Formats: sequence, C-alpha cells, structure tokens
Amino acid sequence: MVFSGCKTLNGVPIKRVKSVTLNPLPPIPYLCPMPLLKEWNIGNHGLAAIWKIEEPEAFFREQTGLDPDIKNEKVRTMHLAGRFLLKFLDEEFPLHLIFKDEHDKPRLPDGGYFFSISHSWPYVAAVIDDEVEAGIDIQTYHPKIADIKHKYLSEDEQLFFNNDPQLLTLAWSAKEAVYKWNGKRGVDFIGHLPIDVFEKRDDNYNIIIYFKSKKMPKMVLVENIITIDFTCTYVGHAQDWAIY
Repeated sequence: MVFSGCKTLNGVPIKRVKSVTLNPLPPIPYLCPMPLLKEWNIGNHGLAAIWKIEEPEAFFREQTGLDPDIKNEKVRTMHLAGRFLLKFLDEEFPLHLIFKDEHDKPRLPDGGYFFSISHSWPYVAAVIDDEVEAGIDIQTYHPKIADIKHKYLSEDEQLFFNNDPQLLTLAWSAKEAVYKWNGKRGVDFIGHLPIDVFEKRDDNYNIIIYFKSKKMPKMVLVENIITIDFTCTYVGHAQDWAIY
C-alpha cells in the first residue's frame, strides 16, 4: 500500500490545539451557559457543530421533549444531547420523526434532511444537510486504541501509524465517518475503506479514503478537526473514483 506524503508525516505528531476561536453567534435564550465548541459549514448545504456536555440530562430532555428508553444515564444523556444539537442546527428539525432504517441508520421519513450524530463523552457532534448524505464522527483519545488497531487497519496502515494513539484515533474516526456516511451494513473497515492519502497540513490532515463500494468505487475526502482532547472527522466531499 502506498500513502501520499509518507516521508513528510513519518514521526510527526499531531499539532495540539489548546483553544478554538469562534465567530460570534446570534443569542439563543435558553442556552446559558453555551458550551458550543465549534459550528461550521460543510459544502454548499451542510451545517455541523460540536458541543461539550456540561448540562444535566434534564436540560436536554426539556429542550428536545424526548424520553428515550435507555437505561444507562450517561448513554441516555449523550443520546439526548445529540438530538438537541440537531435542533440547535435547525430549530425546525423534526426530532420525533427520526427512525432507523433497515441498516440501523437514523433517518427522516420524508428525506427532508440527511444527518449524522456522534458522541464520545463529554463531546457530541452532529451534521445536517438537505442535499447529500452526511457522516460525522468524534472520538476522545484512549491509549489502548493500539490494542484494537488490527480490527480496522491493514498491516501496511498499522506500520504507517506506528502505534501513535492520536494518529490511530484519527484513522479510526475517519473510517467511522465514511461508514456513517455510507449508511449500509456489510462494510469492512480494512477491506472496503483503505486510506489512500494521509498528508499533514498546518493544523490537520488531508485524508482520502478509497471506498470500495459494490456499485462504484468512491473517492471520499475526510475533513478533520484535531484538538488536545478529541478528534472530529466528517465527509467533506465524495465522487466516483473513475472520475478521480
């Protein structure tokens, strides 16, 4: 397997970002304090955000009007926070209409929005798009991720990332984002989602995954946000590999 920019990246750690500069947002009456870490556009129609959970479960329950049948309190709070973030991105988002399709992907019955949610305590990320499929993932760092690298990275990919917990987390998150974007079962992270390009940029990485779809191979550009606490990845663009 050949990676673009291997010599440039080998041994170079991820740049740690200790703070995020945000543009001022319109005030929202019920959010005080507002632990919004970042909000940004994706392409022409997508909108995404990252939220740090600092509120009690009751806050998210009140704002969403939902009462999920989830026993674990932390999992339940993250679930509600994810739905709340969809509502934050669009106050008209019909939370009560969300259902899971035959592939277990959350959807809306009328197809009015494509959306994706991810959480890794205490962070939650979400994206909505009214034109194209969406995929987002967020992961906090865990030193033991190297113990499972063989489950999602090929042997060549494992050698390339050299047991670096942050790089391994970024690679895992990138493949998760594409998996969510595709939204279908039967995708193997090693066989179907090889990383074709992984190049260091100023504060993140240029990542392209060669998605070996049954219908038509895809070139999937995975954008990423890297901080000292987490990495967040999302599908920025996808097109047929034959064109690329």
